Amino acid sequence: MKRILPRTLQTVIIGLVVAGLLALALGGYFQKATDWFTGSLVDLQGWFSTRYMAVVDFVTAPRDLASLRQQNAALEAEVALLQSQIIDLEQQVLETEILSALVDFARANPENTYKAATVIGRDPSPFLYYVIINIGSNEGIRPGMPVVTEQGLVGQVDAVIGEAARVMMITDPASAVNVRLVDARTDAMLVGSLTGDMSLDMISQDVVIEPGDLILTSGLGGGYPADLLVGQVASIRKLDYELFQQASVQPAVNFVQMQYVLVITNFKPVDITPLAPTLVP
Repeated sequence: MKRILPRTLQTVIIGLVVAGLLALALGGYFQKATDWFTGSLVDLQGWFSTRYMAVVDFVTAPRDLASLRQQNAALEAEVALLQSQIIDLEQQVLETEILSALVDFARANPENTYKAATVIGRDPSPFLYYVIINIGSNEGIRPGMPVVTEQGLVGQVDAVIGEAARVMMITDPASAVNVRLVDARTDAMLVGSLTGDMSLDMISQDVVIEPGDLILTSGLGGGYPADLLVGQVASIRKLDYELFQQASVQPAVNFVQMQYVLVITNFKPVDITPLAPTLVP
């Protein structure tokens, strides 16, 4: 009996405590404690999650970094290849446009026969203005043959070997071309210079010329056929005490970017030097 009463009393006490706790919980008295416990549990879970992810990143980062580096290298190689292909395509388009223009020029001037050539070299001297083309005597090229582009006159074949030829451009200081000014209806002499600039000499003082006047070959002197475009007048120099006026020339041809040319093969230059009158002292 002594043992049963204590156990019963314990059971009753436990029941009362549980009932009291339930009443307090239902009454909202444990809400703050519950919120604190839940928050603490969430914070603890977040702390463990952060540490776990940090450990995972530390373990897997080297492998991911190596993979990213490989991917980056592959992408850079692909970009370089695409850029190279774009440059090649742009060059092909440019070459096609130039060759098409040369064909159009040849068709528009059927009185001449032409051979197309590629510029394969330039004279390194700053005082000589020559280019080397990839056709020579094996293709019927001879000294004195005029050379043009679709833009206008380049110069004249100066020396020839079997597989190549040298072209003296009209900008060379040794070059002299008989030309005519279309608007002024007068003849002049086009000469080169050490700087590569061109000028017109032997223009009578009473001739009126203006910037922009068109300049064509005259055909006089036997060195070039007539009516090849040379360029246009850029500026005029006229002094009253001189016998002739001069003019600077803007060439029609872009000599720096010149890649392809046409050689006029049916023109034979005539050397009229022996027929020129000589002064008797």
